[in-house]
Order: sequence, then C-alpha cells, then structure tokens
Amino acid sequence: MKKIGLLSDTHSHIDDKILGFFKDVDEIWHVGDIGSWDVVDKLRAIKPLKAVYGNIDGLEFRQEFEAALVFKCENVNVAMVHIGGYPGRYEKGIKQILKENKINLFISGHSHILKVIYDKKLDLLHINPGAAGKSGFHKVRTAIRFSIDKDKISNLEILELQR
Repeated sequence: MKKIGLLSDTHSHIDDKILGFFKDVDEIWHVGDIGSWDVVDKLRAIKPLKAVYGNIDGLEFRQEFEAALVFKCENVNVAMVHIGGYPGRYEKGIKQILKENKINLFISGHSHILKVIYDKKLDLLHINPGAAGKSGFHKVRTAIRFSIDKDKISNLEILELQR
C-alpha cells in the first residue's frame, strides 16, 4: 500500500500546514504550476516527489519535469498532466492517452477547483486537487491525500485552508 499526497497550483507558495498534512505519506505528487524551486526543495525534503510542469513554470522546470507522466502505482495506471480537463470535457489528446494506457486514475490541475469525479465511460477516477497556493481566484486552498492498495484507491482526505 502507498499513501499519496497530492497538490497543484502552488504558484511559489507552500506552507507548514500542507507539509504537515503530507508527513505520513509515501510520495508527493504535484500537478504543475509549481512556481519556485523553494516549493520543490521543501517537498523533496520530506518525501519523494513526482511532478509535471504547468503553464506558469518556465524553462528550468520544463527541463526537470515532464508535461505529462504515465506510470503505475501499485496496480493502478496513473496519468498526470497540468491542463487535462475532466470527464466529458477532456483537453485535446487526453482521451487518447487515457484509453491507450488503460488509465485508472487521471490527475490534472490548472482550474484551481477541487474535483473528484468518476468517469463511467472510461472507467477511471479523475482527481483535480484544486490549488494549494495563494495566487488565483480560489477562496480556499486545498490538498489531498489518499491510499492506493493493489488496485483500490481509498481513504481520500481533503485539507482546506483559507487564503
């Protein structure tokens, strides 16, 4: 079993409450718009980090991280991309990636809106962790943690912080 900490859209801001929320996870996944190396360093200091770059992340981030990641965690096929849309409104090319790789868990960010949606047509769970940073229109900052045990995704918890 793996415990995952998930966040997006930090826009150069990470605080101790989020780091504390991730204290007992095995890995942290960041879905883009990281904004600063300080965020990367603080996350890597506590747990292994998987990340994709977002639209605000410059050349240095694009040299370190991919635009999209497709990987396996336990027995779950995962795809992560910053701008991906959501069930019924996927961005161009995303649906093909999801089908070709038999994705069970699709994670995207960008909207600053936390969403957890089951896609019946593609038989996958879609998670957008919202925005953990202070930049943007959102009123509540969010992060998620959950467990993956073999092929089961469970124990999803949401951290909500005021801006």
